[in-house]
Amino acid sequence: MTTAAVIDPDLEPVGQLSDRLKAILVDIRDEYLQPHSTPWILGFSGGKDSTLLAQLVCEMLLSLPPRKRLRAVHIVANDTLVESPVIVHHLDMVLERMRQSVGPLRLPIVVAKTVPHVEQTFWVNLIGRGYPSPSRVFRWCTDRMKIAPTTTYIKTQVDESGQAVLLLGVRSAESTQRRRSVSRYDNGQRLNPHNSLQNCLVYKPIVDLSTDEVWQTLLQSSPPWGGTHRELVTMYRNAGGGECPLVTDRSEAPSCGTASSRFGCWTCTVVEKDKSAESFIEAGYGDLEPLLEFRDWLKAIREDGSKRMAKRRNGTLNFVGEGRLIPGPFTLTARREIFSRLIAVQSEVNMELVSPAEIDAIRRIWAEDTIAMTKF
Repeated sequence: MTTAAVIDPDLEPVGQLSDRLKAILVDIRDEYLQPHSTPWILGFSGGKDSTLLAQLVCEMLLSLPPRKRLRAVHIVANDTLVESPVIVHHLDMVLERMRQSVGPLRLPIVVAKTVPHVEQTFWVNLIGRGYPSPSRVFRWCTDRMKIAPTTTYIKTQVDESGQAVLLLGVRSAESTQRRRSVSRYDNGQRLNPHNSLQNCLVYKPIVDLSTDEVWQTLLQSSPPWGGTHRELVTMYRNAGGGECPLVTDRSEAPSCGTASSRFGCWTCTVVEKDKSAESFIEAGYGDLEPLLEFRDWLKAIREDGSKRMAKRRNGTLNFVGEGRLIPGPFTLTARREIFSRLIAVQSEVNMELVSPAEIDAIRRIWAEDTIAMTKF
C-alpha cells in the first residue's frame, strides 16, 4: 500500500518544470521510495511518451542520493525484427546511450531489448509455416512478436522478486481506444493489477498529460543519457504519425496496425497503406522504397486464392457464412516465391532482413511440411 508523498530534505528539487510535471515527478519519487524492493520495468518504444517517462524516471533517480537508489529499474524495449529500419536505428542508438550513461551516473538501471523466439518471428511464420500476411481478422503477429517476448521478460522478474511494477507511458489523450483501455483497468489507485500478468502491477505516471505537454517538455529539455531529442522530433516529422507502442496484453493490440500513420513494422499488412513509410520515402529515405513495394505485394497476394492451400495447417477446412471457404496457409510454391523475393530485396537494400537462424528454421519447416503432404 502506497502512502502520501512527503518532502524529504535529503532530496534534490525537481527542477524547472510545470506544476503538473513537478507533481508527476514527486509522485514517481514517492512510489520509488516505498519500503520494498519490487523492481520497476519501464516499457520503452523509443517514441515520445515512453521517452518522456524514461527521462522523468532518470531525473527522479538523479534527484536521490546514491544510497537511496536501491530498487532496480529495467528499461525494456521490444524489437519485432521487422521494425522500420529508421525506427530500429533510433531505438538502438538511444538504448546504447542509456547503457553507456547508467554506470557513470550511478543509476540502478538495466537496459534490455526483447526479440521474438526464432520459431515465432514474422518470416518463420509467414514463409516457413505459410501464415497469410496479417490482417485485421487474423493478426497473428502481435502475440508472437510483441507480447510474448516482453511477457517472458516480465515473468522472469516476477519469478525472481515475487512481484514487479510495470511503468507504461500510456496517455488517455492518445486516442479514444487508449482512453477506454485506461479507464477499463483503472481502480482509482496509483498501481493497478495487470490485466493478464499475475503479480504484476501497472503504473501510468503520465496518463493525464496532453500531447502538447509531452512535446513541450521534450523540446525544452535534454535526456539525462546524453544527446538531444532532435532526432526524435525529426523522426516524427518525417513519419507524419506516431509509434506502435510496447504492448503487454491483447487489450492494447489495436495499437498495432491502426488506420493512423503510426510507424512500426515495415511488413505490417494490417493497415491499408503504410503512410509512415511513404512519408519517410518522401523525406529522403529512398532505401525504404523496395521494402514498401515488397510489403504492398505481400498484402496483395494474401487475397490470391491460387497461392493459398485449401486446408489449414491442422488439416481442417474452414467455412464461414453460407459455406464460403476461408483458404489456409500459403502453398509451398508461394512460400518459396516470397522467400526468393525477400532475398532479392535484402540484396538490393544491403541490410539483413532475414537472419541465417530464421532461414534454417524456414527450411526445416518446409522439409517437415513436404513429408507431411506425402502422407495424404
